[in-house]
Amino acid sequence: MTFKTDAEIVELLEQYEKDTKALKHEALKMCWYMRGGLSYDDAMALTNQERIMITDIVKSNMETTKKTGMPFF
Repeated sequence: MTFKTDAEIVELLEQYEKDTKALKHEALKMCWYMRGGLSYDDAMALTNQERIMITDIVKSNMETTKKTGMPFF
C-alpha cells in the first residue's frame, strides 16, 4: 500500500485507532458477560472468528433470558 499524501496516512492511523478501541471494548464486554471466566488477556488473544462466536452465544443467551423472564444480572 502506498500513500500519496500525509492526510492519507493520518486517515489510516485514525482508522487503526478506532478499530483498536472497538476491539478493546468488545473484549472488555466479553469479560464482563463471562463474569471472570475469561480474562482480558485471553479475550485479546482470541481470533476474530472466536470473538464473533462468543458474541453470538451471548446474544442468544440474552434473548433466551428475555423470553423466559429469568434474571440476568
